[in-house]
Amino acid sequence: MTAKKPMTQEKMKNIKKPKKLKKRVAMQLPRRAAVANLKQRYALELEALGSVAEIVEVASPSPAAFVEGAADCDAVITSWGIRLDESIVSRLDKCVVIALGSVGVDMVDVEAATRAGIVVTNTPDVFIEEVADHAMMLLLSAIRRTKEQDLFATNGDWHKGRPQLNHVPRLMGCTLGLVSFGNVARCTAARAKAFGLHVIAYDPYVSELTISEHGVEPVPWGELLERSDYISVHSPDNEETRHSLNAGAFAAMKDGVVVVNTARGPIVKEKDLVDALRSGKVQAAGLDVLEQEPPAADNPLLHMPNVIVTPHVASASTRMRPTARRRVGRDVALVLRGKWPMSCVNPAVLPKTPLERWQPYPMNRGPNR
Repeated sequence: MTAKKPMTQEKMKNIKKPKKLKKRVAMQLPRRAAVANLKQRYALELEALGSVAEIVEVASPSPAAFVEGAADCDAVITSWGIRLDESIVSRLDKCVVIALGSVGVDMVDVEAATRAGIVVTNTPDVFIEEVADHAMMLLLSAIRRTKEQDLFATNGDWHKGRPQLNHVPRLMGCTLGLVSFGNVARCTAARAKAFGLHVIAYDPYVSELTISEHGVEPVPWGELLERSDYISVHSPDNEETRHSLNAGAFAAMKDGVVVVNTARGPIVKEKDLVDALRSGKVQAAGLDVLEQEPPAADNPLLHMPNVIVTPHVASASTRMRPTARRRVGRDVALVLRGKWPMSCVNPAVLPKTPLERWQPYPMNRGPNR
């Protein structure tokens, strides 16, 4: 497919010379449509957007249907539904910003958006604490075999609990390896150290000095696999990380390692994880994300007593959705007013746009995705 020019004259006019009419922001039609009034349904986004744009709901039963509804919009907000791949992005002729109400940006082909001169934003610092809490919950539950212990207690096998845990080492002094060292991993590290764990981390996009400043030991990938008693995954899903925890990686780990994943399901090759669990190479696992969501009913991970699965809820709390929605609205409003957003995941596109740089751009984690 022919790549689009970085920024068309029409897009530049849309940013530089706002018309009296409000700009249009496309929102994928939500699963539930209980509130008919758009101003009520999107009141949180409109706190920032209300003076500059109106929100237009776009049905997305297919990519073609979404493009038809969003083609004349100046911005797109999404966090679920169809993935905005190159076939969609290349046809968003007026769009200057795509905003995601999540940390992960796998809902959008970021490279295609960059080629099209479209800014992509996310919400990287909204629900960090919640995900770190959930990661520690899964880690502790997997280590202490909570799922099995509950079954022992409720199924009349009370006396089987202690013999199982007699073979589990105490946390103090054990090593937790963090795959990636972004915001969630840093909060997880702080929690883990409170339990007496020694924390190591691998992240090729973070300075070793930065990792060390958090009291965490920076290590190469191979060393993390070899030394970790427990491994917690916090990396984004991309070509570099997809299936990075595979048969080869599991073989390099210690016998009886515990694996936790609160990042993205495809980072772990599930078939290989199942094999490692069955062989005992991996003692237990705690998973908030899976390769297919919702999973098939016959997914072995759902039926293994040493695996705890939660339905991709690590970020959920009373604060999460309202804060993320307000943040998305603010970032889109900034771009539509001709300014850099607070969080841009494709910063290389910014100097090629007429957007005004109004703040220093934080680059404390390499590619911000």
